[in-house]
Amino acid sequence: MSPAPDERDRIQMAMERILGGRPEHSNGALTIVALAAEAQVPRNALTQRHPDLKNAFYDQVRARGQTPDSEKRLRRQVRKLKELRAADAEEIAQLKADVEALVGALHQATVENSHLRRQLTDRPAVVRMLPVQTPPVR
Repeated sequence: MSPAPDERDRIQMAMERILGGRPEHSNGALTIVALAAEAQVPRNALTQRHPDLKNAFYDQVRARGQTPDSEKRLRRQVRKLKELRAADAEEIAQLKADVEALVGALHQATVENSHLRRQLTDRPAVVRMLPVQTPPVR
């Protein structure tokens, strides 16, 4: 499918409307998705055919001291991932401490088991006769 001949003009006008706070066909978010919706073009028109316009849009957003919504979303995601990473590191440290404690307990149980086995083998075998029980007469 070939692009519409006025595609670049539609994108540029959409940029002006979004940056001016007057969106007509989108929610006005500072994203490429909103820009494509505002220009009524497919998203790949900005990402593949006109990346210069996409970059110009983001440059204008930054020049106004604003942060594009996609960047805000990514920053929130990075912050959340860092928190998760810290929580994971804390959990890993706790698990390592637990492993060390369990290894120590296992070693102690192995030593005790070995000691008990030695005690059993060192004792002389004693055989005892159990009294035979006779069944009651009826």
